[in-house]
Amino acid sequence: MGRLTTHVLDTANGKPAGNVDVRLYALGGGRELLASGVTNDDGRTDAPLLDGADVRTGRYELEFDIGRYFAREGHVPSKPAFLETVVVRFGMSADEHYHVPLLVSPWSYSTYRGS
Repeated sequence: MGRLTTHVLDTANGKPAGNVDVRLYALGGGRELLASGVTNDDGRTDAPLLDGADVRTGRYELEFDIGRYFAREGHVPSKPAFLETVVVRFGMSADEHYHVPLLVSPWSYSTYRGS
């Protein structure tokens, strides 16, 4: 059975990004909200966003409210902020574990399929 986890790292300040709102959507015939959460002090959600029988093969989208995080941290180098909501679209197979980390600064981000 599959599983989806995430992790947000603040690369500008060299620390996990806590208190970031995260939403997971299924993409198919429309856009369906499946899960939402907030990252903890380690930059992770307390539980997987999807787990077990809830994981279906298909296309998904993660949204991270990064602009609010950097505003709270006092690191908004421009008005308006360059990044507000970071959206990551990806495909998943129902029988695999996917870890989608987000490495982010106020000016850039990257992601990959982690382990």
